[in-house]
Amino acid sequence: MPVLNAPVTGRRAIVFFDIDGTLLDHRKRLPDSAKEAIQALQGLGHEVALATGRSPFMLQRVAEELGIDSYIGFNGQYVVMKGERIYTNPFRKEDLDELSRFAAANGHPLVYLNADSMRSSMTHHPYVEECITSLEYAHPPYDPEYFLGRSIYQTMLFCEEPEDQQYRERFAGLSFVRWHPFSLDVLPGGGSKASGIAQLIHRLGFDPEEAFAFGDNLNDLEMLQYVGHGIAMGNAPDCVKQAAKYVTADVDRHGIARGLQMVGLLP
Repeated sequence: MPVLNAPVTGRRAIVFFDIDGTLLDHRKRLPDSAKEAIQALQGLGHEVALATGRSPFMLQRVAEELGIDSYIGFNGQYVVMKGERIYTNPFRKEDLDELSRFAAANGHPLVYLNADSMRSSMTHHPYVEECITSLEYAHPPYDPEYFLGRSIYQTMLFCEEPEDQQYRERFAGLSFVRWHPFSLDVLPGGGSKASGIAQLIHRLGFDPEEAFAFGDNLNDLEMLQYVGHGIAMGNAPDCVKQAAKYVTADVDRHGIARGLQMVGLLP
């Protein structure tokens, strides 16, 4: 629910920002008002971090533009504090073996991601093309054995919603989070942005009540509920808004700047 007149806090806080649909608008652009608001936040001495489903190689442009060197990547599986990797939670090889066989039997592509790159289990697929293009990347190269001998922190599974239930039932130890009508993020068991945030705030000496987080999608639910001050974007679905303590404006209507004012972090 919105709180319109929260007092400006005098305490140092840590603020987490999702990227797609939160910092970046629907055209994958960073609004000037969001950039200026984050710079003001940093100028006041608050800690700022990213919390995203993206791989480290997919978030660097935003991180560099905003001068941010701490982040939660892969929906919590990869945590970097001030440029230093402090926590990782890769898949077990056995889980990827079984998931790969099952997806291949069903004709569903997978994209394997590590910190540096991504590869596809199929040479080309229209669902992969549409989803990866929406992130402004090309269809990943083909390498169905990319996960062998590498640390994989997240996979993307490409199928429509009625088809994903069989995966949820068969792989109860993994986490499945839909982010597109054609795709889900698949995470190691117990993985979430909330678990990654817990690692970072512990190292930085913050309490969850001193943490703020902005998000707009289903992979933000645990994060918004974990921190003391969860802020949903106006473009978020209703279930995400209901999980948050506050709701700000849409990403393309100065949602970041207005949200930071709403919770009292900016005057």
